[in-house]
Amino acid sequence: MPDLRRRATEPELLDEGVGEEETRKSLRDLQRVNRWLGGRRALRRAVEPFLGPGALLLDVGCGSADQPAWLFGRFPMRPPVGLDRKWLHVRQAPPSVRAVVGDVRALPFPPLSFDVVTVSLFLHHFDGDEVAAVLRSLFALARRALVVNDLHRAQVPWLFARAVFPLVFESAVSVADGLLSIRRSFRPDELREAFRAAGLPTARVRRSFPYRLIAVAERNGRPS
Repeated sequence: MPDLRRRATEPELLDEGVGEEETRKSLRDLQRVNRWLGGRRALRRAVEPFLGPGALLLDVGCGSADQPAWLFGRFPMRPPVGLDRKWLHVRQAPPSVRAVVGDVRALPFPPLSFDVVTVSLFLHHFDGDEVAAVLRSLFALARRALVVNDLHRAQVPWLFARAVFPLVFESAVSVADGLLSIRRSFRPDELREAFRAAGLPTARVRRSFPYRLIAVAERNGRPS
């Protein structure tokens, strides 16, 4: 059993770069995670107050963009934008999502370009002070809210993943990265502190089944 008292800092294999076929397999595995354990119901509730007719959403670190495509099918908004730094990832995006290649450290959009900015299973890829820097830059793009959907670091999800991921995933990379993602993820107080360090102390952070954290920072937001 790994020590889960502190966040792990090792890089994930998919971030470091793997072959094209292994990448495709891993993206399919991530789609399975999003369907089964992706916190989609909680994500939908979190974005619902901000997505009226004609609203525009940006999903950062979108991978194959299945999450913004899923949201697009449930709200009367404009076709969403998905941003990922790897061309191979965004090539898998469905036609309902405008896919853009770009890096969160050099975002290719002016401030307040989107009504809502979402990040799902992405924030935990960053370490230390960079977490707050990413939150700050993403919030700058949002006219209404930044919504974070990420993992809650705990023993139960790690034990579940160790038992189940090798049985259901196509890719060995997905198994290794899935276990590491849990170790890299946050506890509620850690995520709240990251928002405070980003200058967003009114962000609301809550736990959601199964072992997810949903955080919302809105303009003129109320304290948590």
